[in-house]
Amino acid sequence: MEQNLKTGVNLENLLSVSSSPHIRSSETVQRIMLDVIIALIPASIVGIYYFGIKAAIILALAIVAAVVSEAAFQKARKQEITVSDLSAVVTGLLLGLNIPSSAPWYVPVFGSFFAIVVAKQLFGGLGYNWVNPALAARAVLMLSWPVHMASFTMPFSDATSAATPLSGGTFPSLFDMFVGKMPGVIGEVSAAALLVGGIYLLVRGVIKIHIPAVYIGVCAVFLMLFGVPVDQVLPQLLAGGLILGAFFMATDYSSSPLTTKGQIIFAAGAGFLTALIRQYGGMAEGVSYSILLMNMATPMIDKYTVPKVFGSVKK
Repeated sequence: MEQNLKTGVNLENLLSVSSSPHIRSSETVQRIMLDVIIALIPASIVGIYYFGIKAAIILALAIVAAVVSEAAFQKARKQEITVSDLSAVVTGLLLGLNIPSSAPWYVPVFGSFFAIVVAKQLFGGLGYNWVNPALAARAVLMLSWPVHMASFTMPFSDATSAATPLSGGTFPSLFDMFVGKMPGVIGEVSAAALLVGGIYLLVRGVIKIHIPAVYIGVCAVFLMLFGVPVDQVLPQLLAGGLILGAFFMATDYSSSPLTTKGQIIFAAGAGFLTALIRQYGGMAEGVSYSILLMNMATPMIDKYTVPKVFGSVKK
């Protein structure tokens, strides 16, 4: 073996060439998904605390249906069963957190089936889905069972006639909104719990701050431009699924752009659309459809923001 006489470095090791990928990471899909599950635990606990055993049942049904749907589909297709990577658990948990606790059992079951089979597996499985599966399923549930998906309960109550702050209800105090004492779907009510989970993902390096920060910031700016009084902007940000969507759904690896520049454009577009739908659309909430629309724009964003490969030939 040759050595550099001045440095003592083994030249054979320096010049060793192997097949790609040349940069490797110890992170696995299972580890990343486990981090997301851990990050969603605070919101899940708060949701169950406020909405009771019904919320726990919804979450359990959604998770079990997602796992069973993925295993059954892969077995039927004679593919490797990959439920151990925990991605189906994450999809089921996210979907469950996007459903009101008053929904009947078949809503989370069908939603998880649609998320896994239609939005994920039919497009090739993990990494090939072009939209966020949980959000796609929520959109279908909102179209299929609009009454169930809009029947909310007050915390510590079984009544199902409560309106969310965005759908005509009065805004609670900022403290109550921050901790989650307001009607809504299971996982969106507590900004505090969601932010704890979001900070965990940031610390772990699972997500980066620019998508949630740009999404929430742009949404706030356009809400003001669209006529929302300044003192009502913060309640608008705390209400609905904005924080849940910004930290846990807009950051989905498969359905968001590849580059930082592209992700900023993606997040800004989602923020603009959320404000637009909330102020001028026919629904109180705009997060789900905003992210889904930007998911569809992701290939175009990547086309214009991904750097050209060195040495490529122009068409």
